[in-house]
Amino acid sequence: MLSFNRRVLATGAAAAAVALSLAACGVGSPAAEEPQASGAAEGEITGEISFQTWNLKASFEDYFNGVIDDFEAEHPGTTVKWIDQPAEGYADKLSADAAGGTLPDVVNIDRGTGSPLAEAGMLLNLDEADPEAGPDFLASAWDGNDWTDVGGHYAYPWYLNTGPSLFNTALFEKAGLDPKAIPTNYDELYDAALQMAEKSNGKFAMLGVLPGTEMMEKYGIEVMNADQTEYTFNGPEAVALVEKYKEMYEAGAILPEALTDDYVGEGENFNSGRLAFMDGSAYAIQNLKDNAPSVYKSLVYTKQITNTGPVGYSQSVAVSAGSENKATAIAFAKFVTNAENQVEFAKQVNIFPSTEGSLDDEYFHTSDGSDDAEVRVMSAEQLPDALISRTPGSEALKTETRDQIAQAVLGKKPVQEALDAAVAFGNEQLQG
Repeated sequence: MLSFNRRVLATGAAAAAVALSLAACGVGSPAAEEPQASGAAEGEITGEISFQTWNLKASFEDYFNGVIDDFEAEHPGTTVKWIDQPAEGYADKLSADAAGGTLPDVVNIDRGTGSPLAEAGMLLNLDEADPEAGPDFLASAWDGNDWTDVGGHYAYPWYLNTGPSLFNTALFEKAGLDPKAIPTNYDELYDAALQMAEKSNGKFAMLGVLPGTEMMEKYGIEVMNADQTEYTFNGPEAVALVEKYKEMYEAGAILPEALTDDYVGEGENFNSGRLAFMDGSAYAIQNLKDNAPSVYKSLVYTKQITNTGPVGYSQSVAVSAGSENKATAIAFAKFVTNAENQVEFAKQVNIFPSTEGSLDDEYFHTSDGSDDAEVRVMSAEQLPDALISRTPGSEALKTETRDQIAQAVLGKKPVQEALDAAVAFGNEQLQG
């Protein structure tokens, strides 16, 4: 899924809807119902398959038509029917298709939408169907698709993204902070936020969003246990983090509307000059250039703020376990995600390939001085060492976590109690 109004690769699908719908329709576990995957890639590559993408046709129709034409030419007798679904309701559509036995042969997923399908036995286990696939991809990307809670790899890594951190240095100057001393980790960011709050008089702030599980990963908090069967972001480190946000909120270091249900978000406040920091992308920078030139003049972007290492986000391509033409579906999924096609797609969009060696392409290391090129080079340098997020958090969990943390920050409930409630909610979802 790509979006040009917000950060690429946001895991915006409601995975809980998939899991609940599949459970309601009586779809069982992989162990009970997954068709045998062993040898699935070895059949004859012929016949018709369907391929579903996630909100990509409007901008990349020519690219995908070209990929399909190339595959059909390479494999005479094959036909690929391309389906593109809008971003809104994508998880619900997957849920309905899976429950109705009409899941496309090859489907674009992310962690949140994929794991419920894999758990229900709807996706092909690649460790059985294509056991030699791993070395074709960056180790971090392949490891990011190791869904240990489900028991293996159920999707080929496709495109990756990570982004810079954005700073409005004019607000640093207004607060008496050195605009050249930009924070490089969260501890420095929070110190600067408190210093800024002393001078801002509530007119602007450093921070405009509460921490969620994605940010906790970058902070260094263990969001899930090692086998990904339970959420664990209610330990002492998480409690201390939320206590810090409570302190910063009371000091005026966080925009007060960040805690409201109808919050318009970081982007609008950053563009309006009320926010000094946010995580961003090349799209956010171009938006500033076009729509907020005064803020753009004061913009500085740096490598991603993190206490541990950068976090990357991925999209993947999976094969339906119920496909009647598995060999062709696997061949096409591998074709879409091969190095040549990934690099070509990455050069059309501000994204990055997940294939081994592809980031060595000079395109990802050469800048002409433009913002797009500078961010591309900066991000490409981060990706080899980035943690590819494996947290299968649904929109429902994100909302619950945000609401619980907001109550804690406002002093309406103890921090430990709020985090315990969010973790319990997430674990209930994992158990179906």
